[in-house]
Amino acid sequence: MSATTTALSKHWPKTQMPVPKAAQIHYLSKPQLDRVLKINHFLIGAFQHSISNIKENLSGTYLFLLTDSDGVLIAMDHSCDLTDEVQQSPIRLGMIFTAKSCGVNAISETMDQHKPIFLPPELHENPLFQTWHCYATPLSVGLKHSGYLDVSTINADLQSELIAIAKLIPAFMQNSYQSLQASQATGQTSVEFTDRQLTILEMISNGLTVKAIALKLKIKECTVNHHKKVIFNKLGVQSSTEAVSMASRLSYL
Repeated sequence: MSATTTALSKHWPKTQMPVPKAAQIHYLSKPQLDRVLKINHFLIGAFQHSISNIKENLSGTYLFLLTDSDGVLIAMDHSCDLTDEVQQSPIRLGMIFTAKSCGVNAISETMDQHKPIFLPPELHENPLFQTWHCYATPLSVGLKHSGYLDVSTINADLQSELIAIAKLIPAFMQNSYQSLQASQATGQTSVEFTDRQLTILEMISNGLTVKAIALKLKIKECTVNHHKKVIFNKLGVQSSTEAVSMASRLSYL
């Protein structure tokens, strides 16, 4: 277990984490969440595409959160070393990030003040966030206010990088959002891949395993698996065989 994982595990134990009585975490019901996800599908797609591009250049421990305009978590991503900790934490889609729901946090402060907010660990009310340095900003994607973006790290030395990343993502999302809308308007299916994703897709088509791809590209196996997941999502498939078949039909291979 890494030092990062050990530190996180102290704050995100496997058992249910106690939270302040004034800030019991609330979630949308599944029908409510399904409706919100459907309404925000362009925003979610733009977020996923933007994060997949940016994550290729990150080496630290990051957590990315996207909420709708009411503070409801509709998408998330994280560095691969956080997989177990995130799965064991209360953070999941449908979680409501208002101060009333889960205590003062970067997103709730941004919602209240209508401007970007940086919140250090000691200013978070909920123990869940009290190891995190969080930068949250309102999102105006398309022609209206769409939601909120939070980029967080546990490493205080990465604060400046954290803020720089958070400032870049909205611009990426704006471009991706417009592309998705344009594709729907013309009735065309647009699938955009990064150069790294295309390389991995080609390696998959050549029969290389995750381990072989990781060795060849000099990246972690979990990073390869992340790229595979993104590729599968973009192609709407569930397996490598289906991905190769669909990519071939779309002339990516």
